[in-house]
Amino acid sequence: MIKRISRLIVGACVLALFAGCAERKSIDYSAYKQSRPKSILILPPLNESPDVKATYSMLSQATYPLAEAGYYVMPVALVDETFRQNGMTTPADIHQLPTAKLQEIFGADAGLYVTVSDYGTRYMVISSATIVTANAKLVDLKTGATLWTGSATASSEEGRQNQGGLIGMLVAAAINQVISSVQDDAGYPIAGITSARLLSPYPNGGILYGPRSPKYGTD
Repeated sequence: MIKRISRLIVGACVLALFAGCAERKSIDYSAYKQSRPKSILILPPLNESPDVKATYSMLSQATYPLAEAGYYVMPVALVDETFRQNGMTTPADIHQLPTAKLQEIFGADAGLYVTVSDYGTRYMVISSATIVTANAKLVDLKTGATLWTGSATASSEEGRQNQGGLIGMLVAAAINQVISSVQDDAGYPIAGITSARLLSPYPNGGILYGPRSPKYGTD
């Protein structure tokens, strides 16, 4: 019986290993590795949520994980002001600009196009959660080719334990909703977690390390 259980465990581990390998092989990094961008231009994120703060909340926190990954990131304040001086104030219009024109103006190797699909706090009877979800694609500004795509989400409910029974859960949800409504931007710290998950190098599906990282070329 013990031997049979051992075989089952080993078999499960082997299957999990192969499943992990298969997942990684399904991601095509060939164009990314051929382009190997050194600098990245972050475009103002598209906002599909009802919260108007989503665009700049994500934009202000996207630089850090990319810089930590080894890339030079164009200063977001300078980029934003350049767009404004040229009459471009909405992310939808900016995302439609020709990639070659963006490369000519800013000199960056790649552009990061981010879309925020969910941003804000929800009250769901026995729980209240602030959720931020975003997806992104990295595009070669010289050729217009898509080098990488990814998505990530984060919630204030992660790791939170439900204690005190049903009444306690209802009270906690109401309190969290009040706190979120009073705060200027309850989604800001959650957006930071989402940005880190979305734009940090990870074994399965993440971006590659940039040239300023000691791990450059090892992924």
